[in-house]
Amino acid sequence: MSFAALPFASCFAYLPGGRGPVCEGGRLLCAHLKSADRDWLARLTAQVWRETEGHGRFGGTFGDRVVLVPVPRSAPGLLEDWVGERVAWCLKELGLAVAVMPVLQRRHAVRKSAFAEAGERPSVLEHYASFAAQRAFWKRMPPARGSLACKPHGNELQLTLIDDVITRGRTMLAAAARLREAFPEAQIRAFALVRTLGPDETLRRIFDPCEGEVQWVSGDARRRP
Repeated sequence: MSFAALPFASCFAYLPGGRGPVCEGGRLLCAHLKSADRDWLARLTAQVWRETEGHGRFGGTFGDRVVLVPVPRSAPGLLEDWVGERVAWCLKELGLAVAVMPVLQRRHAVRKSAFAEAGERPSVLEHYASFAAQRAFWKRMPPARGSLACKPHGNELQLTLIDDVITRGRTMLAAAARLREAFPEAQIRAFALVRTLGPDETLRRIFDPCEGEVQWVSGDARRRP
């Protein structure tokens, strides 16, 4: 597996163990997000649109040449759509991308990070081993605006991984590595609606647009900020 640094962006923040009304509001937001509350998804993604179109944020992450790739859930074989895919479609419907293409799949299940202790969460390599990029799926997709979706080898191809929450960035980094193998010429970025803060950080506001990087350091993912 090789992906040295992955640019990422997020729009909201929360602190799982924090106290006070701001932290409680962040946990409520995540609860609505995890339950795939459609009203909340519409509101949250509308905020992303306002930051992108109104304030010029997230350059390269979104745009009319970008294809969104939802990060698969922790287990394969479930037919209904999942939160990451719903987020991707909401963003696409707002005009922030040319298409949504779920070319990544899970070969086998990994432990669900949300219910695991910090030391028991899947590693980057475990995620990487569980992912597969389905190039055949790409070929079956109809042409998208500008026909960029039909040019997987072109320098123009821009892929943005989409997930609901990013913590350390292990899942995103592993997914990016699989995409790089399948589409070596693509520009790859990542976006999560919410980023998790660490226990040594302070949550000052829930709405906190951020751009940074997930790095591969000493065999693990390191997210900055």
